Amino acid sequence: MKCISVYTNSFELFSDIYEQVLEAPPQENEDIVIEGVTVSGSGDVPDQYIDRMRVKPEVVVMKEKERNIMILQHGNVFEICLPSTEEEAV
Repeated sequence: MKCISVYTNSFELFSDIYEQVLEAPPQENEDIVIEGVTVSGSGDVPDQYIDRMRVKPEVVVMKEKERNIMILQHGNVFEICLPSTEEEAV
């Protein structure tokens, strides 16, 4: 899965820029700023990463079923995990 990190602890602000992030995601190791929030292309993460994070009590896990997107929130960061092209074909 491709991961994008959004550095904010405000769910409201994250919600406001979520679609903008998905429309123009940063490349791997690239930082962009949207409405004053740093957004980073964090590269690929294994599926096991989500499973490990899911069991931690300080991590909030959200799923957008329609697009198969997982969102993890912990500390001051939201991580948007998108299926890679190969995973979408399955």
